[in-house]
This record gives sequence, C-alpha cells and structure tokens, in this order.
Amino acid sequence: MTFLLRQRTAIRNIAKVSLRQEIRYFSNTPRAQADFTHAVIGGGAVGLAIARRLQQHSPSASTVLIEQHKAVGTETSSRNSEVIHAGIYYGHNSLKTKLCVQGKEMLYELCSKHDIPYKNCGKWVVAQDTTQAEAIEKVHEFASSIGVPTRFLSKEEAQRREPDVRAEAAVLESPTTGILDSHAYMTFLHGSFEDAGGDTALGAKVTRIESPTATSPDWKIDTADPQDSTTETEPITAEILVNSAGLYACDINNMILPKERHVQPFYAKGNYFSYAAGHPKPGVLVYPAPVPGQGGLGTHLTLDMAGRVRFGPDVEWVDSPNDYTPTSDPARFRAALEDIKKYLPGIDESAVALDYAGIRPKLGRLGAVGAGKGFQDFYIKKEEGYDGFVNLLGIESPGLTSSLAIAEEVHRLLYR
Repeated sequence: MTFLLRQRTAIRNIAKVSLRQEIRYFSNTPRAQADFTHAVIGGGAVGLAIARRLQQHSPSASTVLIEQHKAVGTETSSRNSEVIHAGIYYGHNSLKTKLCVQGKEMLYELCSKHDIPYKNCGKWVVAQDTTQAEAIEKVHEFASSIGVPTRFLSKEEAQRREPDVRAEAAVLESPTTGILDSHAYMTFLHGSFEDAGGDTALGAKVTRIESPTATSPDWKIDTADPQDSTTETEPITAEILVNSAGLYACDINNMILPKERHVQPFYAKGNYFSYAAGHPKPGVLVYPAPVPGQGGLGTHLTLDMAGRVRFGPDVEWVDSPNDYTPTSDPARFRAALEDIKKYLPGIDESAVALDYAGIRPKLGRLGAVGAGKGFQDFYIKKEEGYDGFVNLLGIESPGLTSSLAIAEEVHRLLYR
C-alpha cells in the first residue's frame, strides 16, 4: 500500500472554500478511497445538524455539505415562524412527536450553552366555541400521554395575563414552547461543522447521482453552478449519502430510486404578516385551535427575538418551490385578518402588512389522490437495496425544532 498526499481539488472547483490537505490511502485493488466518508445534500437547519453530527462521528470522518445556494439556510429554514415547538400535535408513534420532543430539549440546551438567542415564552392555544374546546382538550390529553406539560387556564388568569386575547371557550397553555433566532442557530451549526473539519460546497446544485456498484463502490455526485449549468466540475465521491435537500428532496430521491419508488412533491406556501402597532402586543404565542386537514396550524401570532408581533402562515398550495413573493391577494389578506381578529379583536388592521413567504415540502406518491394535504410523518430511512443511503423526505414543521434529534436519528441509522 502506498500513501499519497493530495488536496480536494474537486471541491475547490465547486466552491471557494478553504480546504485542508489529508492523507489518502491507495492499494493495488480496483477500489480507491472516496473523497469523503459522508456527503450531505442540503444546507438547511436539518442538513447542517446532520453534517455536524456525522463529522463528529470519529476523528477520521470527512463530511462534505453540498448546498445549491451561495449561502446555507436560505429556504424553508429561514422562512418560518422560528418557533421551538412542544410536540403536542403529531400523534402517538410518529417520528414528528418523538424527534420534536427530543429535539426541543436538545435545542434549548444548545442555545443556552452557546448563547444562541432564544426565549421560552410559552404558547396559548385558544378555543372560541365548544367544538374548538373539544379539539384542544384532545391536544391536552395527548400531551399528557407523552409527558409534555400543558394546562388549562381559568378565565380569570387568562384575562389577567393577556387581556387583549379572546378565548370564549378555553385556553390551553404550552409552557415549553418558545422561539429562537434561526439564523444565529444555523450560523452556529455551520461554524461548528467546519471547526470539526467538515467542508462546504456552496453554489453546487446536484445534477446526477450514480449509486455504488461492484466495481465502483462509492456514491458519485455530479454538480453544477445553478447560475451556469455549463460549468463542469469533478464529481464528488462519498461512502455514505444523505438526502436532506428539503424542497428538492423528492428530486434527489427520484434521481436514485427506481420509478416505482418515486415520490411526487407538493408545496404549501405560507404568507406571513408584520404588525407595526405597539398595541395589542401579547407576551405569548397565540394559536387557534387546530383544524384537521388545513395543512398547518392556522394563522397564528408569533413573536421574534426583538418582541415584534407577526402573524402567519396561511396555506396556499403552489406548483413550484421557487416563488417566495408574498401573495398579494385582497381576499386572502381579508381572510387572514378575520382569522386573527377571532383571537385578537382589538388589532389595528391598518398596521398589518404582507411581509414574507415560506414554502413547506409535502409528500405524495405519484398518482395518489389528495396527497400532501393530510397528516404525514417525517420520512427518514436507510433505503433498502442502496447501501449507505439515508433518505429524508417531507421534513417540514417541526423540522427546525427537531433538527438536532433528526441528526441523532440519522447517525443511529448509520452507526448503531
């Protein structure tokens, strides 16, 4: 066996990043060592957390994070409510419940340890009639069954604490819900990943993937600059491939798996609204009672780390994940205002303005009827028949809250 010292020129051709040198081992067998131990596609919060965890696996691990944009975290991870969810909506035996509850605790601990801005502000789920009260009673029963604290407030306590919030029938408080600065969180994850020796390929859109074969036992990933598809780069090879491409995860899935295992993506666009007035200004997050089948948790009130009130998202089914322009539709805007006024009747309507939009990835098998619109769990699996491939699909809310726990789940699938 001989030793060869070489730089990772393939990645230098893809993105202008500082790359270290490393020893590569070659033998007289047909197999040459892959460029990396792990390749993670997708640089959102989940992809960053996975790449960081895999790079920490062992001192000899080498991980590349492949992101099509020029910066990490520019899609779903940065266009959301920045809520740390409690895990009270997703049902028994679901990955969403398991990973949200676990991830919430991990996230609070990480933010506290590394001074990432966050606030454990709590959340109210409010009911205006008997039907809605029954809905949040079910939420309370479920939360109790999984050990997540919730409690009903008396009308007197609710009125004393948040006099501007209307709740005609009931208020359920979730004290472990909070908010965080998602951008600061992702900046930390990215820095921690690279400090551990990980490499980032920015501006690298995956165009083709070749699965391992007997003669070529590693994953081969072709990429191109999304702004210039004619740009040629050397392929990246990796022993393990993780698909965490978010809105484009179905595309990656369909590049690799046979047609009968293809998945059709669905996209739920959510518009958010800013609020410029100083009153009313609750100190907790306020959510309407959940309505089955609506594709989200209603047009709710959240706060950012500066204490500013914002509302959203609504739900708008779209055909493409590329248009982040908020939908300027008077009827949609009026509907959102009416939803908000149900729990915040004193709102100054003139101070509400369309702000930004985010898009959530939904799942459906090809040809399925009504796909994307019911409850769908996270899909996180080692794909049968494809050695070293972990596939993540439909990672929407509570993906941000769950991100550290999802990273542990991927690590468990690969190494435990």
